[in-house]
Order: sequence, then structure tokens, then C-alpha cells
Amino acid sequence: CFSCTETSAPVSIIDLGGSVKLNFTNHNFAHCINLPIPRGPIVTEDDTVLEMTSDEAQSKTPPRLKRRRFAPIKIANQIPMRRRKEIEKALGEVGESPTKWSRKDGTKNHIFLRKRIKPGTIRHIEYDLLDVEIGESWPVPVSVVHGSRPGPVVTLLGAIHGDELVGPLALTYLCGSNFMGPDSVIDPSVLAGTIRIIPIVNLPGYRRMIRDFPDGRDLNRCFPGKSDSNTTSRVANKIWTQILSSSDYIIDLHSAAKGRTNIPQIRANLAHASSNKIARSFGIETILDSQGPRGSLRRVANENDIACITYEGGGSDEADPESVQISMYGIINLLRSLRMLPGYPSKPRFRILASGSVWIRSDQGGLLDVLAPAGSFVEEGEIVATITDPELPGVQHDVVSPIRGLLISSATHPFVNSGSPIGHLLPVKRGVSTLKKRLDDEGCLIISGSDGEPPWREDDEIEDIAVFGEWSGGSPDAEWGHVNPSEEEDDN
Repeated sequence: CFSCTETSAPVSIIDLGGSVKLNFTNHNFAHCINLPIPRGPIVTEDDTVLEMTSDEAQSKTPPRLKRRRFAPIKIANQIPMRRRKEIEKALGEVGESPTKWSRKDGTKNHIFLRKRIKPGTIRHIEYDLLDVEIGESWPVPVSVVHGSRPGPVVTLLGAIHGDELVGPLALTYLCGSNFMGPDSVIDPSVLAGTIRIIPIVNLPGYRRMIRDFPDGRDLNRCFPGKSDSNTTSRVANKIWTQILSSSDYIIDLHSAAKGRTNIPQIRANLAHASSNKIARSFGIETILDSQGPRGSLRRVANENDIACITYEGGGSDEADPESVQISMYGIINLLRSLRMLPGYPSKPRFRILASGSVWIRSDQGGLLDVLAPAGSFVEEGEIVATITDPELPGVQHDVVSPIRGLLISSATHPFVNSGSPIGHLLPVKRGVSTLKKRLDDEGCLIISGSDGEPPWREDDEIEDIAVFGEWSGGSPDAEWGHVNPSEEEDDN
């Protein structure tokens, strides 16, 4: 089980299907319990009934609003006209499920790395990143769950950047006995399709606690790679040809690079129909529309008509418990949406679909004190940070927000100069009242999956909040630091 944290805070429970329930308190992992949870009062292991007050019940389960839209996939008013037309065209090209998912001929063995994996079984395999006779081959663990019914192949990846730990933690938990195995959430006897999990892709970077490979290159800029090129390119080519290219869906888990932190968010090319689908089915509020930089896994996968999304949460060199919890929630949600797992997928009250942003910058140099962390909803003119200089005691400069919006990322490094980015802001002009209903006492967004199981909603009950504009520098993260001119964006 997860580590238990005793606290007197209100209890919230996420139903992950089967007999497994997760009890989360203040975003700290608590014991798993194996009792069915009713929709009314919550019953603990010692049969204590936890009654919620009317105020608590109202805050945790907002009333359903009347339906206002009827299309299952909405395009209008969420992104600019140019991108909207591209998405409409892509969605019009969605066809039927591949014949290999058909149940007419039964389930066949899954061939993976020259190994035959029988239906309804789990295999844990070591995969060498390099084919060498001497020296380090960098073997990484791969878990393969082959269901008893045919279906898509989903590949889950963590730590393409070695210092990003949210992905390895989340995927390690999913591979544990609380989530994987008979009568668990991921039960191969009821699974439709195949799940392949690689918690740590960049093993040498992970061991050295650095972002890149030992040759100083970024693996997420080298796909699809070349078999006769540099070390990182060889690894990218081997992973792509032997694992990723045979996937139907890829979920790539990331965290922010050093010096900043991100709220949980999805990045996807919404003009790619199947990527659009799984971006929405992840079940969290913030989705950034972007193609991905040249050489990134997401962009290369889409060019080969493989659905791929990037999950971002937390920062490097940290195990942010909320980001870990939400990533696990989103993966289970996505698998249910694909009908690979039994159960109904949860959906947020609203989605923010962003095609542009605004940057908050410092006009002074010194030491930064952030007052509005990532996830805060700030008003125009609100003080979001202060800057002081130890060489000038008593002198303080305020950093104010230029516009009302949601901070999706904020700086964590205290040293700043004039022009340094302090925060990354999504300007919100529509749906403000809806968004404010999901703010906590500190004015931060309560993200779906962090506070218990959201109520069931149809897709046409979800409000889409549009954020218009362009990404400064051509990408969501371009202004945080140096970007190679050949890159259009930086998936951190």
C-alpha cells in the first residue's frame, strides 16, 4: 500500500474500479481499503460512518447544470478559426476500430521483444537501451499486461528526462500489487488490449539525477533517431522501432525543467483526431494545443498517425504527491474511456483549451518571493511576487499580473534579472464564474483527481473555456529559457 499519513482532515475517496478504493487525505497517500463505497455516507474499515455536512457535500459534488450543448465533441469557440478548421478536418477522418481489435477470432498472443505473452497474463521484462558486448547496456524494466480480450496497445512512459520523477513514481505505483493483478484495477483477466509500462526510459540520466543522456543530448529531441548516429540518437531509434512504433496510444509523463513548476496539464496536437480524443479523456481541466518540437516523441508519433499526449505536473528533482496522484487518476480514466478497463470515466466540470498565453516578467533584478504559486487564479493588477536585493535593505519591488487568468507555471529559482519570466498565465475572459467554483481557500484551482472522484457527467455537460492567442516564441515553454532555433516548442 502507499505510505499512510494520519490526519484529521476530511477524507476523500477515489473509486478505481473492482474492489479497490483509494483513500486520499490532504493529497497524502493513505491505506487502500477493500470495501465497496456507497454514494452516500463514507464507511471506513472499522465500520465508522463519516457523515458529510451539507456545506462539505456541496463543495465536493457541485450540482449538475442543465445541458447546453449536444455535440459529443465540440470545436466552436475553443480555439482560433485556423486551428479549428484543422481539428474539424481531422475529426471528420476518424474511422472504425482496426480489425486487429475485433473479437471474432479471439485474443492472440502479444509478441514483444521476441517474447510471446499469453492473453490474461503479466510479464516483467528487462530491455537493453544499447546492444553492446562490453560496457553499459542500460537495462530498463518493462511491464507488459496483455488482456484476455483484444484491443489497443497503450504505452506509458516516464523519465524520458532523467530528473523528472513524477512519471517514475506514478508508473511504479501502477505496477504494484495494489493496482495490477487479479481483482485489481488493472486486471489482465478483464483487460481489453495491452498495456506496456516503462517507468524509467532515460536510465543513465535517472541514475545521475540529470535531465539529458551522458552525451549531453535531450532524448526528447532525437526521435525517431538513427541506428548509426550518436548515443542518444541510437537509443531513440531502438525504442522507437522496437516499442513505440507498434503502439496505438502513447502517454508520456513529464515534469517542468529546473527552476520552475507546472500545474497538472495535458499537451496535445488537437488537430490530430485520436490525440484530441485521449487528451480530453484524461479527465483534467487544462489542455494546451501544440504540435510538439521537432524530434520530440509526441510530434514524431503524430506524424506516424499514432496518438500521443504529454502530461506535465510538478517540477524536476521532486516527488510532487498531487501531480503523481492526478497522473494515476488520468491514466485509469483514459483506459476506461478507451473501454480497455471496466467502469465509467470521470470528467471535469470544465476544460480550458488554450492556444496562447501571457507571460509575467520581472522588471528588476534580485531575489524572488512568489506570492501566487502555480495554479492560482489572479486578477489584473494583483501582486503575484516581490523582488528584493540584499545589497539594498528595505527596498522592495512588486510584480503584478498584467491580466486576469490562471497561472499554469511559476518560477521556483530565487535569482531573477530584469526580463526574467516569473509566471506563465492563461488569460481567462469566459467561464470565469465556472472556474472560480473550483478554487480552494487560497485561490488555487482544485484539479480533478486531487479531491476525490468527480461526479459522472456527459461530454455535453462540460463547459469549454477558450483561451485565444499564440505561444510566445512558438511554444508553451519557449520563454523560460534557451530554445534551439530548429525547435518550435519545449515539452519539459
